[in-house]
Amino acid sequence: MDILPGIEIIGLSLYLKREKTLIISDIHIGLEESLNKEGILVPRFQLKRLLPELESVLSKVHPQKIIINGDLKHEFGLISEQEWRDTLKVLDFLSRNANELILIKGNHDTILGPIAGKRNLTVTASLRIGDVLILHGDKIPPDRELKGISTIIIGHEHPAVSIRDTIRSELFKCFLLGSFRRRKLIVMPSMNYLTEGTDILGEELLSPFLKEASLGDFEAYVAADTTYRFGKLKNLIKRNAL
Repeated sequence: MDILPGIEIIGLSLYLKREKTLIISDIHIGLEESLNKEGILVPRFQLKRLLPELESVLSKVHPQKIIINGDLKHEFGLISEQEWRDTLKVLDFLSRNANELILIKGNHDTILGPIAGKRNLTVTASLRIGDVLILHGDKIPPDRELKGISTIIIGHEHPAVSIRDTIRSELFKCFLLGSFRRRKLIVMPSMNYLTEGTDILGEELLSPFLKEASLGDFEAYVAADTTYRFGKLKNLIKRNAL
């Protein structure tokens, strides 16, 4: 499904068709280990889930360029042996499936440099492709960087929506499409499978982009077995309140 003309949702990723560019966001490799250190015991299954998902996406498109839009890894501090192994496995897999792999720095990527250096990869704060600006979303760039931009793509928020009936409520990862300073804004879900993300209908927002925008006017595209267009958030809020 196209979220905007020329920009297709494929699983939890976005594909810029004309530019043959695949964008994924917020993998957070090492989250399991971080939770285990906090006494929350979870099995290490993320890589086993992630690689088949990436294979599924890459069976549908053949990108020339792949962009990881921030928070490739989770820990702020030292890189554990497990993180080294898992992160390099993911980078090597993606590099085999594109001519170029670019890392955009997220707020969790404080020590991404050593890993990127192992594979001679570019790390940047943002990337402009035509009139599309791709950045993590934890900071709003200066106005000069938005000049000539019609569409902004961010991660960071890990958006999800809760769908309620009379018995229960379920949370689903989703893409968001709305406006920010007269430009289209796409918010990507996390490609981490330990958590669905932030319930955009009720939890506190993370991204300054969304804090400034009119959230009720954003449309939700739920990523499940396929992509479902759920309409505007203000209508979902009303529906859940019934």
